[in-house]
Amino acid sequence: MNLDYDFKAVEAKWQNFWEKNKTFRAEDFSSKPKYYCLDMFPYPSGAGLHVGHPEGYTATDVTCRYKRMKGFNVLHPMGWDAFGLPAEQYAVDTGTHPEITTRKNIDKFRSQIKALGFSYDWDREVNTTDRGYYKWTQWIFMQLYRMGLAYLAEVPVNWCPALGTVLANEEVINGRSERGNHPVERRPMKQWMLKITEYAERLLNDLDELDWPEGIKEMQRNWIGKSTGAEVVFKTPDGVEITVYTTRPDTLFGATYMVLAPEHPLVDKITTPECRAAVDAYRKEAAAKSDLARSELATEKTGVFTGAYAINPVNGVKIPIWIADYVLISYGTGAIMAVPAHDDRDFDFAVKFGLPVICILKPTREEAEKGGVSYDDILAGKACWVGEGEHINSSNAEVSLNGLSVEEAKNTVIAFLAAKGQGKAAVKYKLRDWLFSRQRYWGEPFPIIHYEDGSIELVDEKDLPVELPEMSDFKPSGTGEPPLAKAADWVNYVDPKTGRKGRCETNTMPQWAGSCWYYLRYIDPRNDAAAWDFAKEKYWMPVDLYVGGAEHAVLHLLYARFWHKVLFDLGLVSTKEPFRKLINQGMILGTSYKDGRGVLVPTDQVDFTPAGPVRKSDGEKLTEFPAKMSKSLRNVVNPDDVIAKYGADSMRLYEMFMGPLEATKPWSTTGVEGVFRFLKRACRVIGGAVITDKPCTPELDRVIHGTVKKVTSDLDSFGFNTAISALMVCLNELSTLKEIPREAAEKFVQMLSVFAPHLGEELWEHLSHTETIAYTPWPKWDENKLKVAEVEVMIQVNSKPRKRVMVPVECDEAGARAIALEQPEIAALVEGKTVRKFIYVKGRLINIIV
Repeated sequence: MNLDYDFKAVEAKWQNFWEKNKTFRAEDFSSKPKYYCLDMFPYPSGAGLHVGHPEGYTATDVTCRYKRMKGFNVLHPMGWDAFGLPAEQYAVDTGTHPEITTRKNIDKFRSQIKALGFSYDWDREVNTTDRGYYKWTQWIFMQLYRMGLAYLAEVPVNWCPALGTVLANEEVINGRSERGNHPVERRPMKQWMLKITEYAERLLNDLDELDWPEGIKEMQRNWIGKSTGAEVVFKTPDGVEITVYTTRPDTLFGATYMVLAPEHPLVDKITTPECRAAVDAYRKEAAAKSDLARSELATEKTGVFTGAYAINPVNGVKIPIWIADYVLISYGTGAIMAVPAHDDRDFDFAVKFGLPVICILKPTREEAEKGGVSYDDILAGKACWVGEGEHINSSNAEVSLNGLSVEEAKNTVIAFLAAKGQGKAAVKYKLRDWLFSRQRYWGEPFPIIHYEDGSIELVDEKDLPVELPEMSDFKPSGTGEPPLAKAADWVNYVDPKTGRKGRCETNTMPQWAGSCWYYLRYIDPRNDAAAWDFAKEKYWMPVDLYVGGAEHAVLHLLYARFWHKVLFDLGLVSTKEPFRKLINQGMILGTSYKDGRGVLVPTDQVDFTPAGPVRKSDGEKLTEFPAKMSKSLRNVVNPDDVIAKYGADSMRLYEMFMGPLEATKPWSTTGVEGVFRFLKRACRVIGGAVITDKPCTPELDRVIHGTVKKVTSDLDSFGFNTAISALMVCLNELSTLKEIPREAAEKFVQMLSVFAPHLGEELWEHLSHTETIAYTPWPKWDENKLKVAEVEVMIQVNSKPRKRVMVPVECDEAGARAIALEQPEIAALVEGKTVRKFIYVKGRLINIIV
């Protein structure tokens, strides 16, 4: 064996072996217990992988290799989430068809991933842009449509003229597109929607059953945003009814004005002629803002009076009706009752526009002082109190809330409103129906025909997939009309049975569509007759471990759970949740530089001197710090470069050794060099030692069995960094031996192989094995071999260390005293003196006070 650790030759050899022998092909319906391990599949961008991508992939690969050796039938697939805006934008800019760009990018990603030696079953590779894949994405949409969960609606959307498409709220940041930083405006458009709100309660409740990070579950709970309260009906003097939703109906006596969203359908009806011009102007201004800019980012409250009034149903007072952009049509009913005495936002609005403030919740003086608010100002309506308090000023001739607790007051006022037909208890969710249309070319076409008579029908299933037409012009029209509308031969449709004329749907599905169900296609990827075989689904599902970035905490996971629950209701899947356990790997940071003013300096403008980094242009000393890798800072580390210099095993081992999997960690080339030296040493120690069939000494047994126990425990809890530390300690012990017992060498190599599989296979072959190490049984430890007969104990006299001695593990105080006093050095120190105290800390310390 070459002891110089020729990693290039070793890695090429074993990657070829695995590919040729299909070593990691998963077996359907095995008698072994199954383990389905899933990576969040990547979008194949033109930039290729950076070192952050493989962190999660390495973690799952280590786990899969471990599980195979533990006797599991492992499914570990990989594929490509390949539809999306970047490829289309590149097509617009260069004229290159997105399919060509996508194929090229996938080839690059695949070669980079294979170079890392991941144990994927490549026979199950999927690509969301393949016709054989999106045929079934379209088929799932058809099931949603038939269940009444897909519908067309005219909704205010985030329209980005530069990108020529509608963006989801999450794709808009500070009123601009996340991709390209282009201006975004609000406009009404007909869009396909999915009724995810029908599943809000189940999506919320079933989170409790999942082994996911609590922070991720809380983010989903907040996104779903369940609240309980009441719907209250306010009436104008001429009988127009306006329904508001409030979580605090007990504060109704403090409602002094109403606010409607500018888009509310009743605004036109109630606005008086003298206020019409101001209202129209304000509505136009609000339409240009995103929901985020109108709510969370708004620093100043704006609004316009409609000229109309409504009657407060609990006290009969006429209150003015305003419109303001901080009220969103997408939440609740799009109308609120304002209680300025007890809501900061309402209070600021009331102060600005001179509206009344009536206190109806009285705190104690102590509570007010603790909150930093004047008690007298609260009662006078000059200050806002957002805490709890005693109900006051909250009664009429028929009902009184004064003195009641919050819950009692809520129930009382809801009962009062219900009796009058002006309210009822209600549950609402922040979750909105999913806007499922995109005005772009590079996405899944909808299997929908719009007929001239206004009817909408699904295409016949036998005609799936509805394929994208060949086009050379992918540019958005700028009018909201999607690029597919330009493909006249494709758009115009004649029903072959009836001769009816129609048009194919020209919107395409969002990128989320293909990623909502890809884990199911992996189960049966070459099935032309069905999206998956139910028996195979029942064998493999649910996914046992799902690993990916926290940036997908809400949308991808929520959408996939929604689709899965629909499929469960249809009897097409056997589990109500797709992903049993979720782990989010931490971010790997690059090294960045800044000057004395805090200005960031790209890495290619930095000189590295013995005194530290300096700017090339003027020699100014720079501060080095970890920061997110980005092309602009030129601090992206390419895994190809790391593999070329240190090998794939070194990169894998380093990424697992950097720190806890979930933690954010800075990349360090020095750290890679350290694990590279460890692997070279492992190659020399195992490859160069005399391997003997002699049994291990008790001391070596203790080391090996202790390492097996530690590494096994760490792998079970995904503590990869500490497992690697244990292997390093073990190698130190083995390196002191002239002869290494075969049992010790083999157990060490088996443990090493899950982290550094190429070297593991090479050393296993060196140990005279002809089969791959991948399926050898994981080593076991014997608890008895971890026990020690004696331990070293320090003897102190008057708390000063004097001598170390070996003491039986189970030695009691009398035995320890006898052993200590038998030592000539100790006997001399205590001779002629009185032993005042004898302290024995079992297994650690003897202290004789004389």
